[in-house]
Amino acid sequence: GLFFRLQTSAPKVKALSTSQSSHQVAGPVWNLGRLNHVAIAVPDLEKAKAFYEKVLGAQVSEVVPVPEHGVSVVFVNLGNTKMELLHPLGNDSPIAGFLQRNKAGGMHHVCIEVDDINAAVMDLKEKIRILSEDPKIGAHGKPVIFLHPKDCGGVLVELEQA
Repeated sequence: GLFFRLQTSAPKVKALSTSQSSHQVAGPVWNLGRLNHVAIAVPDLEKAKAFYEKVLGAQVSEVVPVPEHGVSVVFVNLGNTKMELLHPLGNDSPIAGFLQRNKAGGMHHVCIEVDDINAAVMDLKEKIRILSEDPKIGAHGKPVIFLHPKDCGGVLVELEQA
Protein backbone atom coordinates (compact mmCIF):
# COMPACT_ATOMS: atom_id res chain seq x y z
CA GLY A 1 0.00 0.00 0.00
CA LEU A 2 0.85 3.64 0.22
CA PHE A 3 2.75 3.28 3.50
CA PHE A 4 4.91 0.50 2.08
CA ARG A 5 5.79 2.59 -0.99
CA LEU A 6 6.85 5.45 1.28
CA GLN A 7 9.01 3.17 3.42
CA THR A 8 10.98 1.49 0.62
CA SER A 9 14.35 2.72 -0.57
CA ALA A 10 14.79 4.53 -3.91
CA PRO A 11 15.92 1.53 -6.02
CA LYS A 12 13.06 -0.61 -4.72
CA VAL A 13 10.53 2.18 -5.35
CA LYS A 14 11.72 2.40 -8.95
CA ALA A 15 11.36 -1.36 -9.40
CA LEU A 16 8.01 -1.36 -7.61
CA SER A 17 6.73 1.54 -9.71
CA THR A 18 7.72 -0.21 -12.95
CA SER A 19 5.96 -3.44 -12.06
CA GLN A 20 3.01 -1.55 -10.61
CA SER A 21 2.58 0.55 -13.75
CA SER A 22 2.42 -2.55 -15.94
CA HIS A 23 -0.02 -4.08 -13.43
CA GLN A 24 -2.29 -1.02 -13.64
CA VAL A 25 -2.44 -0.76 -17.44
CA ALA A 26 -6.12 -1.73 -17.49
CA GLY A 27 -6.98 0.44 -14.47
CA PRO A 28 -6.42 4.04 -13.45
CA VAL A 29 -2.83 5.24 -13.48
CA TRP A 30 -1.70 7.98 -11.10
CA ASN A 31 1.48 9.05 -9.35
CA LEU A 32 2.47 10.49 -6.01
CA GLY A 33 4.08 13.91 -6.09
CA ARG A 34 5.75 16.11 -3.50
CA LEU A 35 4.90 16.66 0.16
CA ASN A 36 2.47 19.59 0.11
CA HIS A 37 2.12 20.21 3.85
CA VAL A 38 2.11 18.87 7.39
CA ALA A 39 -1.01 19.86 9.35
CA ILE A 40 -0.80 20.66 13.06
CA ALA A 41 -3.95 20.95 15.21
CA VAL A 42 -3.54 23.80 17.70
CA PRO A 43 -5.70 24.79 20.71
CA ASP A 44 -4.92 28.52 20.25
CA LEU A 45 -4.55 29.60 16.62
CA GLU A 46 -3.40 33.17 17.31
CA LYS A 47 -0.76 31.99 19.79
CA ALA A 48 0.54 29.37 17.34
CA LYS A 49 0.53 31.92 14.49
CA ALA A 50 2.52 34.38 16.62
CA PHE A 51 5.06 31.68 17.56
CA TYR A 52 5.87 30.75 13.93
CA GLU A 53 5.87 34.39 12.80
CA LYS A 54 7.50 36.25 15.70
CA VAL A 55 9.72 33.60 17.33
CA LEU A 56 10.78 31.51 14.31
CA GLY A 57 10.52 34.29 11.70
CA ALA A 58 8.38 32.28 9.29
CA GLN A 59 6.13 33.83 6.68
CA VAL A 60 2.54 33.10 7.78
CA SER A 61 -0.87 33.83 6.29
CA GLU A 62 -3.83 35.45 7.90
CA VAL A 63 -6.46 33.12 9.41
CA VAL A 64 -8.44 31.45 6.61
CA PRO A 65 -11.84 29.92 7.51
CA VAL A 66 -12.62 26.69 5.63
CA PRO A 67 -16.21 25.92 6.66
CA GLU A 68 -16.52 22.86 4.35
CA HIS A 69 -13.92 21.13 6.52
CA GLY A 70 -14.88 22.73 9.85
CA VAL A 71 -11.51 24.42 10.36
CA SER A 72 -9.75 27.74 10.45
CA VAL A 73 -6.27 27.54 8.94
CA VAL A 74 -3.04 29.52 9.06
CA PHE A 75 -0.49 28.61 6.39
CA VAL A 76 3.19 28.66 7.38
CA ASN A 77 5.51 28.89 4.36
CA LEU A 78 8.70 26.87 4.81
CA GLY A 79 10.14 27.36 1.33
CA ASN A 80 10.14 23.74 0.19
CA THR A 81 6.76 22.90 1.77
CA LYS A 82 4.16 24.32 4.15
CA MET A 83 2.67 23.70 7.53
CA GLU A 84 -1.02 24.20 8.18
CA LEU A 85 -2.06 25.26 11.65
CA LEU A 86 -5.60 23.94 12.16
CA HIS A 87 -8.19 25.13 14.67
CA PRO A 88 -11.85 24.05 15.00
CA LEU A 89 -14.47 26.11 13.21
CA GLY A 90 -17.85 25.19 14.70
CA ASN A 91 -18.85 22.44 17.10
CA ASP A 92 -18.90 19.62 14.52
CA SER A 93 -15.27 20.12 13.52
CA PRO A 94 -13.15 16.96 13.34
CA ILE A 95 -10.33 19.07 14.80
CA ALA A 96 -12.44 19.71 17.94
CA GLY A 97 -12.51 15.97 18.62
CA PHE A 98 -8.79 15.67 17.95
CA LEU A 99 -8.05 18.48 20.43
CA GLN A 100 -10.29 16.88 23.06
CA ARG A 101 -8.04 13.80 22.89
CA ASN A 102 -4.83 15.84 22.48
CA LYS A 103 -5.22 18.94 24.68
CA ALA A 104 -1.87 20.49 23.67
CA GLY A 105 -2.49 19.84 19.95
CA GLY A 106 -0.24 17.87 17.65
CA MET A 107 0.33 16.56 14.16
CA HIS A 108 -3.01 15.91 12.47
CA HIS A 109 -2.10 14.77 8.94
CA VAL A 110 0.37 14.90 6.08
CA CYS A 111 -0.65 15.98 2.59
CA ILE A 112 0.93 14.53 -0.55
CA GLU A 113 0.18 15.77 -4.05
CA VAL A 114 -1.05 13.38 -6.76
CA ASP A 115 -1.19 14.00 -10.49
CA ASP A 116 -4.74 12.62 -10.90
CA ILE A 117 -6.97 12.67 -7.81
CA ASN A 118 -9.87 10.91 -9.56
CA ALA A 119 -7.68 8.02 -10.75
CA ALA A 120 -6.20 7.79 -7.24
CA VAL A 121 -9.69 7.52 -5.70
CA MET A 122 -10.78 4.85 -8.19
CA ASP A 123 -7.62 2.83 -7.56
CA LEU A 124 -7.36 3.23 -3.80
CA LYS A 125 -11.00 2.59 -2.90
CA GLU A 126 -10.46 -1.01 -4.04
CA LYS A 127 -7.43 -1.36 -1.73
CA ILE A 128 -7.86 0.74 1.42
CA ARG A 129 -10.39 2.83 3.34
CA ILE A 130 -10.99 6.36 2.05
CA LEU A 131 -12.75 8.70 4.46
CA SER A 132 -15.08 10.22 1.85
CA GLU A 133 -16.78 8.80 -1.22
CA ASP A 134 -15.62 11.62 -3.51
CA PRO A 135 -12.92 14.31 -3.39
CA LYS A 136 -13.84 17.59 -1.66
CA ILE A 137 -12.34 21.01 -2.23
CA GLY A 138 -9.59 21.57 0.34
CA ALA A 139 -8.02 24.65 1.92
CA HIS A 140 -5.91 25.31 -1.21
CA GLY A 141 -8.96 25.30 -3.50
CA LYS A 142 -8.03 21.91 -5.00
CA PRO A 143 -9.74 18.49 -4.72
CA VAL A 144 -8.58 16.36 -1.78
CA ILE A 145 -9.30 12.98 -0.19
CA PHE A 146 -8.25 11.55 3.16
CA LEU A 147 -6.99 7.99 3.63
CA HIS A 148 -7.76 6.10 6.83
CA PRO A 149 -4.82 6.23 9.26
CA LYS A 150 -5.18 2.52 10.11
CA ASP A 151 -4.32 1.74 6.48
CA CYS A 152 -1.41 4.25 6.34
CA GLY A 153 0.90 3.26 9.18
CA GLY A 154 -1.07 5.19 11.81
CA VAL A 155 -0.98 8.55 9.98
CA LEU A 156 -3.93 10.36 8.45
CA VAL A 157 -2.90 11.01 4.83
CA GLU A 158 -4.47 13.66 2.63
CA LEU A 159 -4.01 13.39 -1.12
CA GLU A 160 -4.36 16.65 -3.06
CA GLN A 161 -4.62 17.26 -6.78
CA ALA A 162 -1.30 18.79 -7.93
